[in-house]
Amino acid sequence: MSEIIKVEHLSYVYNPGMPDATAALDDVSFSIEEGDFVGVMGSTGSGKSTLISHFNGLNKPTSGAIYVDGRNMWAQGENLRDFRFLVGLVMQYPEYQLFEETCARDIAYGPKNMGLDDAEVARRVREAAQFVGLSDELLEKSPFELSGGQKRRVAIAGVMAMHPRVLVLDEPAAGLDPEGRDTILSQIQEYHRVTGITVVLVSHSMEDIARYANRVLVLSKAKIAMYDTVEQVFARAPELLELGLSVPQVTQIFLRLKEMGLDIATDVYTIPYAVKTIRKALQGKGAV
Repeated sequence: MSEIIKVEHLSYVYNPGMPDATAALDDVSFSIEEGDFVGVMGSTGSGKSTLISHFNGLNKPTSGAIYVDGRNMWAQGENLRDFRFLVGLVMQYPEYQLFEETCARDIAYGPKNMGLDDAEVARRVREAAQFVGLSDELLEKSPFELSGGQKRRVAIAGVMAMHPRVLVLDEPAAGLDPEGRDTILSQIQEYHRVTGITVVLVSHSMEDIARYANRVLVLSKAKIAMYDTVEQVFARAPELLELGLSVPQVTQIFLRLKEMGLDIATDVYTIPYAVKTIRKALQGKGAV
């Protein structure tokens, strides 16, 4: 695999030169491989939203560089518009940005701005709508007639329809009920599986990141605290707790079992993995 996003010594300061200047990111460096599903987590104020806003040029680094597909986004002669098609960004509560008369027209807005012909725009609208589970009937309705979860799916489909190389989502399930949350995240997972696109998911839910991501980036106090596979990050659950983050409930159970003297692995972050780990432990004792 090749790098699709590379961040080099990125720092970002809010209100530079002012008495209330605040470093939101401090000398951050890492890279994302094409096709990865990266979960980003950190406590409030750790720099998560500031970081992902750099990926398509909404924020300009105070210092350092952002490379997308090998190109320095802020190099002289580069066109930011190109990067905004390469990296599709879905901000928190994106349904507040819906404005067209019908859902279909809202989804079509991005592809039309790319200069695509009407037939290709229509094809992409249908394709994106299918990925997020929107029926033809709903496409012809005003987005303002839809439920919160349906509006969220329209907004996400509008970004998918641009066929970005990277899909970045900031708390895409925020404010939704459990069913709506599972629906949207499962659809994003399926989109990732089918298209092979790179996905970056910001979430405060450790369960969501454990379930969907294959790599995890942990931010703390404007710096990277961890960046590794899901298994390796959740194996450091005590450190995550020290950073003020929650860990999946199943991980907490295994940590407690370890504290009680049971010789068992604690890098457990999903129920299926928990079952596998327990079976392995029992087999080692000849109980299975």
